Amino acid sequence: MATQGKRFRNKAKAVEPTKLYSLAEACELVAAGSGVKFDETIDLAIRLGVDPRHADQNVRGTVALPHGTGRSIRIAVFAKGDKAREAREAGADLVGDEDLIAKVRDENFLDFDRAVATPDMMASVGKIGKLLGPRGLMPNPKVGTVTMDVTKIIRELKAGQVEFRVEKAGIVHVAIGKVSFGKEKLLENLQAIVVGLWKAKPAGAKGQYVKSAALSSTMGPGVAIEPGEVTVATAA
Repeated sequence: MATQGKRFRNKAKAVEPTKLYSLAEACELVAAGSGVKFDETIDLAIRLGVDPRHADQNVRGTVALPHGTGRSIRIAVFAKGDKAREAREAGADLVGDEDLIAKVRDENFLDFDRAVATPDMMASVGKIGKLLGPRGLMPNPKVGTVTMDVTKIIRELKAGQVEFRVEKAGIVHVAIGKVSFGKEKLLENLQAIVVGLWKAKPAGAKGQYVKSAALSSTMGPGVAIEPGEVTVATAA
C-alpha cells in the first residue's frame, strides 16, 4: 500500500478533513504550497448535479482568467492562405492545412495544447477527430476555436483562456493558476471560472447544481469548499 510522504502529511495538518472552507480560505491554504521546489499548479474540481449522458445536460464553455494560467501553451492552427499567414503573425506555434493534418494522422503528432481551425478546414480536420477528440483538442465553434478571426482567438488563448467540460461522472476539472499567484489572484481566477460554470448551466439541470468542490495544488491535499460559497461567488 502506498504511503503519504512527510511533506504531504505536514501540509495536510493545516487542512481540517471534515471542514468546508470559503473560497478565500481555500485559496489561502493552497497558495501556501506544499514545500516542493517547483511552482505547483492549482486545480479546481467541481461535482455538478447534471447527467452528462443526456445531451441537454452537457456543461462546456470557456473563461478568460483575469490573471491567466501561469503556463505557456502551444497552439496549432489548421488554416491555409491568408489565414495561415495571419495565424503565424498572431503567434501560433504550429500552422498548416493538409500537411499538418497528415502529420497528426500519420505520426500521431499531438505536441500542442489547443487547436484552432478556420471553418473551411473542418471537413479535413474532422478526419483526425478520433485523435484530437479524446485529448480535448478538437476545434469547436461553441468554444470559439472554429473561427475566421484567428488573431482574436490566438490572443485570447495565449492570454489565459481556459476551456472546461463536464466528464462522465459529472465532474469538471480546470486549472486556475499557480501557487506563486498568491491568494488574491487565485481567488479572482476562481470566481471567474465559477461565473462561467453558472452561465453554462443547462436548462435541463434540476435540483442542486453544485454538489461539491475542492481546490488542490499539484503535490498538496485537497481543500473542500462549501458548495453554497460557489453560488455566492456567482451572484457577487
